[in-house]
This record gives sequence, structure tokens and C-alpha cells, in this order.
Amino acid sequence: MEIQATGANAFDTAAPLLFIINAASGRHDVEATRAAIEAALGAAGRRAELRFTRPEDLAHGARAAAASAREARGAVVAVGGDGTISAVAQAAHAAGCAMGVVPQGTFNYFARTHGLPTEIGPALQALLQAAPVPVQVGLVNERVFLVNASLGLYPELLQDREAYKARFGRSRLVAFAAALVSLLSPHRQLRLRIERGSSVRDIRTATLFVGNNRLQLEQLGLAEAPALDAGCIAAVMLRPIGAFSMLGLCLRGAMGSLGEADTVESFEFQHMIVRPRIALGRRKVKVAIDGEVGWMPAPLEFQVSPRPLLLLKPAADAAAAAAATAPESP
Repeated sequence: MEIQATGANAFDTAAPLLFIINAASGRHDVEATRAAIEAALGAAGRRAELRFTRPEDLAHGARAAAASAREARGAVVAVGGDGTISAVAQAAHAAGCAMGVVPQGTFNYFARTHGLPTEIGPALQALLQAAPVPVQVGLVNERVFLVNASLGLYPELLQDREAYKARFGRSRLVAFAAALVSLLSPHRQLRLRIERGSSVRDIRTATLFVGNNRLQLEQLGLAEAPALDAGCIAAVMLRPIGAFSMLGLCLRGAMGSLGEADTVESFEFQHMIVRPRIALGRRKVKVAIDGEVGWMPAPLEFQVSPRPLLLLKPAADAAAAAAATAPESP
């Protein structure tokens, strides 16, 4: 599959940047973020507009900002964690405008995979010297995902993790403890029909995980990580196992050797349709997309987007991408 970098030349470095900032943090954090952005922009003489939004208004605010950025030939910039970045990416991809990222999450897989700093000061400096580079995104029922999309056990794990974080605070240790409890608890098996071209399979699995992030797949020890550079995304499924075996998988995942487990199946693909068996009268299935859990109508269509996201990356990366896609001289 060939991904076209449509719209990359429409970016104007003199156009204002439109920042979408998650205002759900405490007042001190929001004001500190505002001060850091304004100081960096003022020092660089760069025009910008800061838009603070609540989580419930994030999607609408991101769409409005992306439309404005497209019209001005500028960029919309996500400031926040996975949910904020994912919502802005969805809007920027739909509008065809460039997108920047100032990450403030826990794991920051998307930013780290693309070489973006995870501290606000360096992230802003990199942003102000960046140019748009086309990067691959996945789609599930036309909804963009940057890192992963999943159903089954993984969405349940994410919901448990958020409950633990609300009670014990946001940290990697809390996230790991929540994951351990979730994985060792009884859970229902999914019954799925998976269609890839002419191939059709009926399977039972605890979870179906679809990844678009090289760093995350590499950390888990999955061989499909390099395929992301070849226009594919990766699927991971767990065969039905007990609690003791699940604990072993946790340890393998922590040690980066999940792909070696004989209870784990993974494969790369460009397009796949998943038809879950759901209760009579129900039409939707719980799906996690980049850390946010919601409901989507079945069947689920997973694919590599034929159109990339235009991500603002440091100038050296942008120059390398332009050289790689430039036509050869006769």
C-alpha cells in the first residue's frame, strides 16, 4: 500500500498554531502549561491561539481548530495525554491539516516513536522548528488510531486502570498493578469471525489487540514491529488460558518476550474485518482506541489508512522524509 503525502506542501510556517489544551488538570497545571507555551512562542516570535477545552467538548473543539488550521494553512497542536492527542489526530486527519504534539501523558508511545520530546520545554522548541511529515495511522470503522485499538480483555483492563488511577494516583506502578489484577480476574472469551481477503477464521480469544506503534510492539517482543514501516499494522490474539498462564504472559510482556509464548498469536495485515458474536439485540461492541474506551457498531473494519497524518516533526526528520519521497532525476 502506498501512502500519499497529500497536503504537506500547504503548511505555512508563518501561519498561527492552534493549541488544543486539556483543561481537566488542576488550575496550577493549566496555568503552568499556558505560561510555558506563551514564553516559548514569545521568544520565537510565533503567532498562536490557545484553546482550553473540557474532555466532554474535546472532539468538537478539535474539529473546529482543525478546520481553522486548514483554512489558515497552519497546524493544530494537541497538548495533553493519549485521549487529547487521539481526538486532535482524528480531527486533523479528517481536515487534512498538519498536527503537532506536546505530550503530557504517562507512556507517550506516539511521541516517543516519532522522536518527539516528552518534556514540555524541549517539546515546544522542537515544535517551533518542525515541518509536516506523513506518518501512518490505523483505522477502525473509519476512526483513527495512533497506537492501538482493541476489544475484549484490553478495554476492561483500561477501565480498571482508570479506576485505580482515580483512587491511587497516576503512575506507571499504579497502571501495572491495575493490569495485573485485571489479567488475573475471571474474564469472558470473545468469539470472533476474522476475514482477511479470501481467508475466513472463527476463533475464541480473550482479547484482540491491533497495534500501530513500533515502540510498543518492540517492548512486548513481537516480531511484527518492523512491518509497521512497510505499510502494515499488527494483530495480537491470546488463546484461551487460565489465570496461572495469564500471569506468565504478564511476565513475558514485562520482559519483552511476549511473542515467544505459544499461547500468543500475532500477524501483520493491511485490512481485516472482525465480526464478533454478540448478544441478541445488541449491535455494538466495547472497543478501546488509544486508551479511550467506547462502543462501536459491529462488524469492525481494521485497516491502514490510505491517507497519512501530517505530523510536525523536527526539521531533520522532515528533510529526510522529503528526500525519501522525492522523484529520482532522469
